[in-house]
Amino acid sequence: MLANTTDTQLAVAAAGFQFLEAALAIEVGVPVIKKTNKTYDFLLRFTSQGLGLEPADGRSGAVWVNFAAGKARHRRVFGGGKGQQLAKAVGIQSGVRPSILDLTAGLGGDAFVLASLGCPVSMVERHPAVRALLADGLARGALDIDVGDIVASMGLKKGDALSVMATWQSEAPQVIYLDPMFPHTGKSAQVKKEMALFRHLVGSDEDADGLLAPALALATHRVVVKRPRIAPDLAQHKPMYRLEGKSSRFDVYVNKSFST
Repeated sequence: MLANTTDTQLAVAAAGFQFLEAALAIEVGVPVIKKTNKTYDFLLRFTSQGLGLEPADGRSGAVWVNFAAGKARHRRVFGGGKGQQLAKAVGIQSGVRPSILDLTAGLGGDAFVLASLGCPVSMVERHPAVRALLADGLARGALDIDVGDIVASMGLKKGDALSVMATWQSEAPQVIYLDPMFPHTGKSAQVKKEMALFRHLVGSDEDADGLLAPALALATHRVVVKRPRIAPDLAQHKPMYRLEGKSSRFDVYVNKSFST
């Protein structure tokens, strides 16, 4: 995710984790509140399951990052391995596990899939609340016996995508992955809970077009952009090829081929 383009108000809910809550409030730049009031739209709350993000009015449950269970586990066990489109798009093949820079990490779902397939993944998430959820999920995942080794290959960087690319000093990533939030035009009932919540919180990534050129300049091998199936090309730049699914597609921009 790229930017907070909405006017939503966020706070940390006091839930008995005083020091954690205080540190989180400083990190995200929001207050800690003891009672919910109409001033705030969303709350970050520590629970026994980890850090969650929830609507302050209680209209839906909390969203949190759990790499060991739920959707992440299902994708790891039943997702199709290196035969799935995401794996093909980034260039995974026999003997090739490219280094990935995920510039729009969100809750880290695709990054975790790539890491589970053997790719080292660096993630960027500039919305502070979403980044806090991701950091919490990584910390808990690192302690899990089933996914600890996978999570160990996932790193989270601070900052926004453009600044990270502009100040990059390590070995250049072989692949840069982009999955910007696209304006939703369908019925709200068709939007999954976490996606609907994030649309309300962060809005659409209206500046995503500006990421493609610097991404192509930094990535050594390719840039992969995930788009809704009928969405226009990012920055009106036609990819070398596409991998299409029922509702989404992967646009692949190739700088050079992988050697096997």
